Order: sequence, then C-alpha cells, then structure tokens
Amino acid sequence: MIAKTYFSGFQDAHETYNAISEASDGKIYYVLCSTRHDVGAQMYCYDPASDKTQFLADLSEALGEKKLNYISQGKSHTEFFEHDNKLFFATHVGYYEMIDGAQQLPVNAPDGYKLYPGGHFLYYDMTTGEIQDLALAPDGEGILTMTMDKERERLYGITWPKGYFIDYDIKKNTLKNLGIINGLGEFGKRGEDYRVLCRSILVNPDDGHVFYSTAEGDIYEYDPFTDQVPQKMEEVSMRLDYFGKYDVKDAGSMGYNWRKIFWYGPENKAYGVHGNSGYLFNFDPKSRKIEIVERITSEPSRKSGMFDQFSYGYLGFKIKNDTIFYLTGAPIYKDGKRIAGLEKVSMGAPKGLEYLHVVTYNIPEQKYKDLGPVFYENGNFPTYVNSIAIGDDNDIYTVARFDHNGKKIDDLVKIFLDT
Repeated sequence: MIAKTYFSGFQDAHETYNAISEASDGKIYYVLCSTRHDVGAQMYCYDPASDKTQFLADLSEALGEKKLNYISQGKSHTEFFEHDNKLFFATHVGYYEMIDGAQQLPVNAPDGYKLYPGGHFLYYDMTTGEIQDLALAPDGEGILTMTMDKERERLYGITWPKGYFIDYDIKKNTLKNLGIINGLGEFGKRGEDYRVLCRSILVNPDDGHVFYSTAEGDIYEYDPFTDQVPQKMEEVSMRLDYFGKYDVKDAGSMGYNWRKIFWYGPENKAYGVHGNSGYLFNFDPKSRKIEIVERITSEPSRKSGMFDQFSYGYLGFKIKNDTIFYLTGAPIYKDGKRIAGLEKVSMGAPKGLEYLHVVTYNIPEQKYKDLGPVFYENGNFPTYVNSIAIGDDNDIYTVARFDHNGKKIDDLVKIFLDT
C-alpha cells in the first residue's frame, strides 16, 4: 500500500501517540507534538475534499499559558471524542528533565519560564473554532490517558508520571481525584515502586462503569455514581500466559496492561490488544471474563514468533463498524535473516527498525487479514506509528516519521487502503 505524506508546517513535530481522529464533518483532526519548553503542541485538521491541512491552534497559546511563560503544553496523547459538535481531548507535557536516568516532569524550569502547570481537559468547538479549557490535572501532572462517557457527559483520565485517576463531570464542572492507581506510576523508582501506566480507559456505555488495567494485570472497575474509589475485579485479570512474563517493577514494556481497548456494542463487550504479544482479546465486564481471540500481529511477525520492535506495542488500533483496524510492525529480513533490534529499551521506543503493516479483523466473521506493508512513494516506509483514524472513504490516517527537506519529522500520513 502507498502512503502519502503531508507537511503541515511544524518543523519541530515529534512523535504523536493517539492524538488523531475522524469527525462528523468528514475532516481528520490531529495534534503534532513538541519537545520544546517554549513551543506548544500544534493542532491541525485535514480536509479530504480539498486534500489540504489547516492550522487550528498552538495549545499553550490557546490555553493562555504561552504569554505567562509556563513550560509548554507540548503534547496531546489522547484521541478526540466528539460530542455536541465539540471535540474533547487532553494535554500533556512534552518537555522533560532527566532525573535518575529517566524522563520526568521538570523540577527546574528554563530561565525565564515557570514549571509546567499540569495537563488540561479541554474541547475544540467545531462551530466557532474556539478552544475551551475545562479542568487542570492535579499536582502539575500531564494527562496521559483519557476517555469520555458521552451519554453521561464525563471525562476520565490517568495522569503522568504518578498516575492519578481523575473524573471530570462536565455538567457540574467538578473534578475528582481518585488517587494513584498503581505504585508510584512512572515516577517511581525502578525495581521498587515503578509501574508503567495504562494508556487506554474503557467505558461501558450501558451503565457508565469505567475500567483500566495495571502493570500487574489487575483490572479495576469504577462506579462514578458511588463514593468508592476504583475497585479491583477479583474474578478476572490480564495475567495470561499467552501475553508473556514481565517484571512489572522495571521499565521497557507495558507489563500485563492492555495497550488499547474499545467497547463493541453488538456483543456488549470490549475488544482490546495486549501490546507486547499482539494478542487480540475480548473482555466481558458482566461475566468477569477475558478470552483470547487471535494474534493480530502482521503475518511475518506471526511466522517469526517474535514480539514486534516497539517496546510498548502499538496504539494504532480502532474498531469501525464491525472491523478492527490495526497498524502494527513486521520484521525486516536481510539475506534471509531477521534483523534483530536491541534486547531491551527502558522506555516506550522502538528496539529496532521494522516495516508497517495494516491488519484487519472482522469480528462477526472472525476473519483476520494482513493487507500488507505500507511504503511512501519514494520507497521509504513509515516509522513511529502509534495512532489511527479512519476516513469516510475508509482510507487510514496516522502520524508517522518521514524525511522533509533533509530533516526527520513526524506528520500526517494518509494510507490508501486496498481491501
């Protein structure tokens, strides 16, 4: 398959996770991230009708923080959730300080700047083009993970690095902090209280209950209509042999966490993927049950029997109608031998180069299909792919790395789907 690249205009664009979504107006909305303390993440939209991108906002500027010299809102790591002609999402920190060998929230601001104020819940009004701030994360934390219960108008998030679980009621304009979900999250000391944080929160639209996983593989359930904190589900967990074995106190994998999970209404259950092993599973909250469905890595990966190269697995996982679309890796072979990457990296990053494949899985038909590799028109291939949107024409959109005028950037990519 052929992928077309777009330069949106942001020379410093860096690694986008999750932050691209299709909307009811037919456009694709996305955020290009920044690692600079003085430049915020940039929000854009792409119109397939005109085949053009449009700049919408610098998120630090839109939130009124740029003029106050705060460390920038450098990232968004969440999808856009459309409701009432608004796109709800969250912001995250992009500028880090290396502390004890790990990227952490800055504790020393650059000269002339203030420390990062914390991530925001916010929305973009598709009618007016305005951005509205809703709530600020506690303790100056970024918002790493977010979902929305549209029926009950609530936003849920997990912050970084400590991992607070937060609940924002849009109607009441109230934010609850339900506490740290697991150890000290990614703020913790490796080998002790470090725990990698869940990147995908699930809402059961039938009753409004919320679910997230932990590095140990526990699943927590939150009932927003009681005063209780999230409760561990005793009857079910993600600790399945097929997913592999992990030292949950160390960095470099998602542990037993699910990587991405979505509700599938026709079966009243969720479908998710375990990132490192690439196994698709379904989760039925009512029966307290997880079932392995299929390994949805690429065909070359399935044959090799090896984990893919991105240390956390892939976030380019989405259900549209009855089909799962998954952007995943495939090994590269040279002279008949698989090119192996590093044995370990201590963060979410590629351990080595690999090809990008598009995999689909039709849920009712139980049909897996590898649609093959993706290449740019110049023969290169996309890397650092951890997001997905599906256009009205079923073309796939993501943010990936490519060369632009001699510089590697991350920007919009359109994959022409050949089914």
